[in-house]
Amino acid sequence: MSYSDGRAPEANLFISWLARFIFWVVGWKVTGKVPNFPKMLLIGVPHTSNWDGAIFYVFSLAIRTHIKFIGKHTLFKFPFGGLMRFAGGIPVNRSTTLNAVDQIVDQFNQHERMAVIVAPEGTRSLTKHWKTGFYYIALKAQVPIVLGYVDYSRKEVGLGPNFMPTGNIVEDFKIIQAFYADKVGRHPEKQGPVVLPPRELANK
Repeated sequence: MSYSDGRAPEANLFISWLARFIFWVVGWKVTGKVPNFPKMLLIGVPHTSNWDGAIFYVFSLAIRTHIKFIGKHTLFKFPFGGLMRFAGGIPVNRSTTLNAVDQIVDQFNQHERMAVIVAPEGTRSLTKHWKTGFYYIALKAQVPIVLGYVDYSRKEVGLGPNFMPTGNIVEDFKIIQAFYADKVGRHPEKQGPVVLPPRELANK
C-alpha cells in the first residue's frame, strides 16, 4: 500500500527503484511489506546514530510510502520549515496545554491515511528504558503499531510484525521485546534495553 506524497505514480516507481538500487550498492537489504492499513504508527529501532533517520527515509522511498516524522515546532520555521514539511515532518509544540501525544492523535484524526514513525528510545544515547508516548498515541488514535527496524549486523532495514495496542502495555510490550531481541544498532554500546519505565510497571 502506498501513501501519496504528491508525486505521479511513475515518479514514485522510479524513485522506489533508485532507492532500492542504492541499498543494493551499499550491500543493504530491504525486508517486509507495508501492511494494508489506512493509518499506522511505526517505531524505528534501534536508534543510535544520525544515519538511522537517513536510512529510514530512503527505505520509505523504496517502499513507496510517505512516512511522517515528529519534530520540535521550532524546526519548522523559515527557511527550512517548508522542506521539513515536504519531507514528512509534523511539528509538535511542547509549550502548549495540549501534550505531544494528543497533538499527534489529532493529526491522525484529521487524515484518512497517514503513517507516522517514532523513535521510542527518544535519543541516540544509552537509555535505561523506552519512552511510551508512541504506545499511547496508537492506543488513543486506535491505529496499529508496526515494528520497523535498522539492523546493522545484518545490513537490513525493514518492517516486522504489527499489532493493535490492547491497553495492557506490559503484555503488549512482550511482542516488542521479542522482535527486537536480536536487532543491532550502528553503535551497540549506545543501545539500551527494550524495557518499560518504572512508572509503567508500578501502575500494573
